Amino acid sequence: MNMTMESRIPAIPLVLGTAQFASAYGIANRTGVPDEKTVMEIVRTAWENQIVEFDTAQGYGDSEKRLGRALKHLGLTAAVRVITKFHPGLDHLDERAITDALHSSAKILNMPRLHCVLLHREDMLDLWSLGLRDILGRLVRDGIVEKLGVSVYSPKRALEAIGTEGIEVVQLPTNILDRRFERAGVFEEAELCGKTIYVRSVFLQGLLLMKPEGIPPRLATAKPLIESLRVLAARFGMTQKEVALSYVKYAIPSAKVIIGAELPSQIKENRDLWVNASSNGDLIEHVRALFPSVEEAILDPSRWPSS
Repeated sequence: MNMTMESRIPAIPLVLGTAQFASAYGIANRTGVPDEKTVMEIVRTAWENQIVEFDTAQGYGDSEKRLGRALKHLGLTAAVRVITKFHPGLDHLDERAITDALHSSAKILNMPRLHCVLLHREDMLDLWSLGLRDILGRLVRDGIVEKLGVSVYSPKRALEAIGTEGIEVVQLPTNILDRRFERAGVFEEAELCGKTIYVRSVFLQGLLLMKPEGIPPRLATAKPLIESLRVLAARFGMTQKEVALSYVKYAIPSAKVIIGAELPSQIKENRDLWVNASSNGDLIEHVRALFPSVEEAILDPSRWPSS
């Protein structure tokens, strides 16, 4: 099977995240890990809905392998762009280990060349001037990967990455509750420096889509926020998902946005909501006024109580 680029309408700035391909990712996940057929249909539906970039990682279990099989089966390996991340457990100053890991990812993904590779953790930036920049620079020159970047959590590290020579891509979390990077001027600085921002956690792992009564007791502190979001959405005649996507689309127009999917239908829904979302300055101002600052214990899923 070969799904060519012929007569294809232009791509949109949505990126398919593939953490769900290997784990029941997200607090609102109800279907578990998709089977092979569903993965194939998710990738196919993404392509048919103008999504040409896919985000994965060496640390996402079988995500690379499953994505690679789908891309090969669908004949898309030469038509799409794939971003992966080095496994955080690698010795990032061991050139052989880094080179072998990148070659392995390209082979598993069935890609002749990777679009971008990211450092999976922001603290890996500490190694940049200690030899990591030179190691990764050689991989770019050798044509194995086109761009280098880093996944960060803090605005301070995002600004550091934007100002770092050789780093072209920064991936970071942003959503209607988590506007730390906006307030720090990260997006404006990235534009000035010609760096590309990829926004993840636009739905905060599904928390922003939940009904207040469905939020588990371990996240009870988030319930008033979600209730406020529900009221706001109703005021504008929108769903919570529409508010979340519309805000990011128009408040941060230069960013690319990573979305995940458990089912193919979610791809089509998100794409349609994105394309049809209209600019609404009142909505943006209401979001900013309603959620001026939210505690990081809610914004960072790694700090959510397990029970």
